[in-house]
Amino acid sequence: MPDNQGPGISREEALLLLKTHVKNPRTVAHSLASEAVMRALARHFGQDEELWGLAGLLHDLDYEFTESAPELHGAKTAQMLKEAGADAALGQVIASHNAEGLNLVRTSLFEHCLTAAETITGLIVAAALVHPDKALASVKPKSVIKRMKAKDFARNVSRERIAECEKADLAIADFVAIALAAMQEIAQDLGL
Repeated sequence: MPDNQGPGISREEALLLLKTHVKNPRTVAHSLASEAVMRALARHFGQDEELWGLAGLLHDLDYEFTESAPELHGAKTAQMLKEAGADAALGQVIASHNAEGLNLVRTSLFEHCLTAAETITGLIVAAALVHPDKALASVKPKSVIKRMKAKDFARNVSRERIAECEKADLAIADFVAIALAAMQEIAQDLGL
């Protein structure tokens, strides 16, 4: 069943918030990649593409504020979004991507997808960077899956969080293909 609530914030307003609060270009690129993956997942599941994309785009809005206080990560974003007039549901889903730190439990399709989506972007970027041309176009889904199984590759990327796609009834292979294709579509914006 599609989400029926609007986000209460436009993409343009969201980008302005992101540019105002996130100075690290790698975090901005990660946010854009997460947005692309979430939009693709929304299309796959017949959900609100704008809402899901905004969750991906804004999920790390508070990262530079909470880097030394991870127990606040996501909750601060929810507060920032509330102050900006965004729908509370958007902040709630974003907070859930740090469920472990905030003592929350992810239960919805939206929450599982955001957690898996924002995490897989790191694995896909790492897979691109080991290619001689460092291009997303050179990455194949089976390569990402193979590297996911290699514990010493991109070891800071949580395979458990990526596997949350299975809680959304989406097989890892299908999830990787969707995420990689979404990121390849915006490769120029990501510098890859």
